[in-house]
Amino acid sequence: MTANSRCSAAEPPGLETQRREIESLLRECELRAGDSWYVMERRWYEQWKEFVETGDQNSSSFPGQIDNSELFEDLDSYHLKERLVENEDFTLLPAEAWHQLLDWYGMVEAQPALERKVVDLPSTLKVEVYPVEIFLCLHSNMENVITAQFSRADSIHSIQRAMCDAFTVPPGSECRLWMKSSDSSCERLRNVHVSVLDACLSSGMTVIMETRNADGTWPSSRPQIMRNSVEDQDSYRGQPGVCGLTNLGNTCFMNSALQCLSNTPPLTEYFLLSSYLEELNFTNPLGMKGEIAEAYADVIKQMWSGRHYSVVPRVFKTKVGHFASQFLGYQQHDSQELLSFLLDGLHEDLNRVKNKEYIELRDAEGRPDQEVAEEAWRNHRRRNDSVIVDTFHGLFKSTLVCPECHKVSVTFDPFCYLSVPLPVSKERVMEVFFVSLDPYAKPAQHRVVVPKAGKVSDLCSALSEMTSVPSTQMVVADVFNHRFYKIYSADECLSCILDRDDIFVYELSVLEEQQEERVLLALYLRERSHYRDYGSGSSSYGTSLFGHPLLLSVPRSCCSREELYKLFLQRLTRYVRPPDPSEELEEEEEEEELYKTQTNGISDEEEQEEEEEEEKAGPSQTQPCCGDLSANSQSDETAAAAERRPDVNHAQPSLDNGHTEPESQTEPVTPSGDSSGTTDAEPPAEQPHPPCETTEEEEEEEEEEKEEDKQEEACSPSPPANEQPAKRKACRKRRKSLFTIQAVNSNGTTERGTGEGGSAVSFSSQPYVAIDWDPEMKKRFYNENEAEKYVKHGSMEVPQQQTTVQLQECIELFTTVETLEEENPWYCPVCKKHQLATKKLDLWSLPEVLIIHLKRFSYTKFTREKLDSIVDFPLRDLDFSGCLLRKSLSNGEPPSRYDLIAVSNHYGGLRDGHYTSYAWNKDNGQWYYFDDSKVTYAREDQIVTNAAYVLFYHRQDRIRTPSLPPPTSSPAASSSSSTQPANDITSCKDDDDAELGAASSSAASMETD
Repeated sequence: MTANSRCSAAEPPGLETQRREIESLLRECELRAGDSWYVMERRWYEQWKEFVETGDQNSSSFPGQIDNSELFEDLDSYHLKERLVENEDFTLLPAEAWHQLLDWYGMVEAQPALERKVVDLPSTLKVEVYPVEIFLCLHSNMENVITAQFSRADSIHSIQRAMCDAFTVPPGSECRLWMKSSDSSCERLRNVHVSVLDACLSSGMTVIMETRNADGTWPSSRPQIMRNSVEDQDSYRGQPGVCGLTNLGNTCFMNSALQCLSNTPPLTEYFLLSSYLEELNFTNPLGMKGEIAEAYADVIKQMWSGRHYSVVPRVFKTKVGHFASQFLGYQQHDSQELLSFLLDGLHEDLNRVKNKEYIELRDAEGRPDQEVAEEAWRNHRRRNDSVIVDTFHGLFKSTLVCPECHKVSVTFDPFCYLSVPLPVSKERVMEVFFVSLDPYAKPAQHRVVVPKAGKVSDLCSALSEMTSVPSTQMVVADVFNHRFYKIYSADECLSCILDRDDIFVYELSVLEEQQEERVLLALYLRERSHYRDYGSGSSSYGTSLFGHPLLLSVPRSCCSREELYKLFLQRLTRYVRPPDPSEELEEEEEEEELYKTQTNGISDEEEQEEEEEEEKAGPSQTQPCCGDLSANSQSDETAAAAERRPDVNHAQPSLDNGHTEPESQTEPVTPSGDSSGTTDAEPPAEQPHPPCETTEEEEEEEEEEKEEDKQEEACSPSPPANEQPAKRKACRKRRKSLFTIQAVNSNGTTERGTGEGGSAVSFSSQPYVAIDWDPEMKKRFYNENEAEKYVKHGSMEVPQQQTTVQLQECIELFTTVETLEEENPWYCPVCKKHQLATKKLDLWSLPEVLIIHLKRFSYTKFTREKLDSIVDFPLRDLDFSGCLLRKSLSNGEPPSRYDLIAVSNHYGGLRDGHYTSYAWNKDNGQWYYFDDSKVTYAREDQIVTNAAYVLFYHRQDRIRTPSLPPPTSSPAASSSSSTQPANDITSCKDDDDAELGAASSSAASMETD
């Protein structure tokens, strides 16, 4: 306050009266936070006291006008001197005493009054003699800085008002303040209602003010605009609200929820009008200090500015992850879960109730429903009052009945959205491939109906009715990547089999009575590489799986390599061409070393010499090698060495060649199969699966090599330590084999262990064997096209009927009586114990905007699935009058008819998927399809799909007529061209569809006859 030199309006009272009045005011006045006190020069005040004490009006001690000149550094700026001391340099007077003296004596001309505030410092009240002096500037012009003083008791809003006046900011502009300390770090002054002291503003700091841009962004954090330069973005003018959201990495769930909320008119208008600024609740312990509401407001204002093709919601994503750790990172989430968190967070950030009172809830106790409902709603509003409650909250009635004493408990509870169940079928449809025992029959794809809570045996029984094969002769397996992911037992639950799994059912040979024990043998197909894997330090060759594995039931006594070779050749006849007699007569004559060194076998030079001898000698013939492997290790090695083909370009020794693998007694030995036996053999059935190749890891090969060395030391004949290994060469002739047999583990990796009693496999666990093909042999004799073929059973031709349910059915299911689960009992106040009561929910009152969540993801004790039923929901006139308990609406109560305004869609399954949304623009009445950053026109007949997940309905009495006509470029179909660049009419495959693509690549990729 500034006072010019003036005389008192009235004649001052007597000196004694003056003294008594001032002393009384000083004695009675107490420091109270926010009160004004005045600084007065000590010399003038002491002279005044001396004057009034003399009692002489004409005394020479007359003080004259109030003069504080000695307190100022200069009389131009009237800046207070530093380090002034109370009661030495100045005196503090309460406002009333100051004004009395000012009226009596006046003040020196142009000198300001030194008004100071009482501030509430920690544990003390104090008059603030030195206020906070801060620098003020605009973000757009940081060089134009002014200095201003503010009391520590002043609010930040007062600084904002002072800055708006000083810099002539247009009224109505949305502003925000930043404080900058000396270390150049900036911090938002979010709560403009706090004091300067609470905001930690101190002298020397700078307060920067920025105003929101026309496109909804802030100058300090202009977002990155995808696909468009800043110049294009500034010049773009589109339909407000028709704006995409950039996918930051698996954030399509967030984009879908934001688009639905963005097109909810009452909420969006609340933020566009900046009504939220006056209702931000920074002190709510259940809230997020207003940060979620501010981040959401920024996104909405950018989307509805009409100046963006798409917006990058990175700041919003960061805020959500900060306050809800489950949304941290870039994993896929549920759009409804994010929606639930966001609505709750916005409600608490904008709750008009600053201090929530405790309210004891009462049971109905026989009172009328109307009375209990009104009481419940009043109590809810006493603690929860926000735009979210105004827009989304309704009330339902919950009725619990005790099964013993029949006590009825009635309560009315608020809800923000309705989670309605979908009718769940007790059966499921499975597609499987049946592999017949007839080797000439191609695999047949069947579609069977089985119980959802059934077992694998139920699947076999259903398939048995179609194939007439006894279910006891079937084995079910999950095939993935050319290997058995799992072989199921008959008593395992079908719930562990997903719809996308490739399931094969194999017919096994008949188990005759008094027949010897049979072994279930898993067979893989592998191809050897041309080159040795020297990098791993191993002398073995790399292998890769191909084709489709088989399951065979083999007598235990027929597990020698010779017997298995004949059996496998039978099973593979359909797509393995038997060699012509001319091809089979290619014989080799080799000299085989029967004794080798224990380190690396023969040297490379010796190996090369032998290969040259073989090429010169031509084909050879050996005798079949049967019986105990350890007893016939020498002949095994000789036979294995003869497996090498005489091809000059591909004379590399195979993985199982004895002359390069000293521990060959543990490797499969190829028997001499007769050509006639091969011709008469029965071909195998083949099952469909993607022909994806996998190569063994180097670490596995190193481990296998170590096992080889151990087996070699234990089993192979070795010379005395002090002697050089003797070399005995034998000339043998043998027919060339198509493939070799190798014991492997379930992954198809070579195992170095030996079988029992001359068998090629071990029976200690589920046996797996692989047949290894030389690349050239595979190319000549293996027909890949034939191997990939399968046929479709008649059950596949019957079209699957898409289950369709009405939305009204789901709502009725929501209001059906149910019994509480054991994990969630109700405590009966009469029985004094927990009871599995019956529960019924009924709708009492509905909000302006009704959110309906379709519970597509079903989780039970037995199953986990996504329900893909089509829910037929109306786009207009959804009538709840038949569902509401209040049948008669009194005057002023809203109707119960709703129109659809938005839909959140989910495509995919339980583990992965993609979210999009449909939304109705409130300004032009046009439907749009939002797929992350892509926005396209949509027709009404496209909206109802089996992907609909969350529905948004707006009550008809609150829907306003669109202010703009529908766009003239609105296409009849979404594929038509658009005149707006924002409406990019292109198909969108999002980044987080990669998982879907990876999943689809594991599907059976075979040709169909």
